[in-house]
Amino acid sequence: MRILVETPTWLGDTVMLTPSLLNLEKSFPRSEIYIVGSPVAMQILEGFGKKRISIGRKNRFGEIRRVSREIGKVDISLSFRTSPFSGMLQLFSGAKERVAIGKPLNSLFLTKSVKPEKHLHQVEKYLEIVKSVIGEVEKFPQKLRFEKKLYKKPTLGINAGATYGSAKRWYPKKFAEVIANLSDKYETVLFGGKGEIDIVSEIENLLIRNGITNFINLAGKTSVSELAELIGGLDLFITNDSGPMHIAGAFGVPTVSIFGSTNHIETNQWKNEKSEIVRKNLECSPCMKRECPLKHHDCMKSISADEVVQNVFNIT
Repeated sequence: MRILVETPTWLGDTVMLTPSLLNLEKSFPRSEIYIVGSPVAMQILEGFGKKRISIGRKNRFGEIRRVSREIGKVDISLSFRTSPFSGMLQLFSGAKERVAIGKPLNSLFLTKSVKPEKHLHQVEKYLEIVKSVIGEVEKFPQKLRFEKKLYKKPTLGINAGATYGSAKRWYPKKFAEVIANLSDKYETVLFGGKGEIDIVSEIENLLIRNGITNFINLAGKTSVSELAELIGGLDLFITNDSGPMHIAGAFGVPTVSIFGSTNHIETNQWKNEKSEIVRKNLECSPCMKRECPLKHHDCMKSISADEVVQNVFNIT
């Protein structure tokens, strides 16, 4: 049995895909699973599949042909994306069974369109796709196949970024207040992507100004695998709704997640017993926008550092 899996694009969504991959591995133990997706998705899924292949965003049609030739014909194709290009990739795979969540444009290429119920957790939506192929599925916890770092002292991780947009981001000044409050209990690691260096530098400067020195700034300095290993070994993680939040969840790291513009029911950590969510129940939230459409950003501005610290005490 040869199976093609096209992953979601984003880091966090790909982590949420891992229970589906575990079900495929269990149901088809002798199968060859080929995993295709964005470079970041391929890096976080180290240890999964017979082969992982990155697909570029430029020259989509040429990339589809390249990947199809590299993999060859498969028996089953599952896509966890809904673009027409994803549908074309499935068609070019030669699979007799082509499954995805059906949308108007990609459905033309599918043999089976899945329509999950609204307001399911994203993990459960992905499992519906696998369920349509194998029957009953198990709701496994998320899993990443990296060795977690062993820290010498209790260590707090801070993730102040969120790639999707500013509406998902709490404020550097408030993160710095939380770190200062907890600095006698934890060493701190500041995480961030290359596009979030300025945000994390602001936190760093605020800490230095307040005499806090027991931290390290790793923004823009880690690969995806290093990020997973570093987060996996933490004693506590405080984060916006983001890919690193889901990495922490996969390792069962005690986590306080700060939600504003996004839906905490659908994209909170999956099966992490030590997970707290801080959010405000506002009429305008969740708006699901990259930037606050009302320009006030009250969903994040109204969350205080004290609230976040109190939630830390609930799980530590």
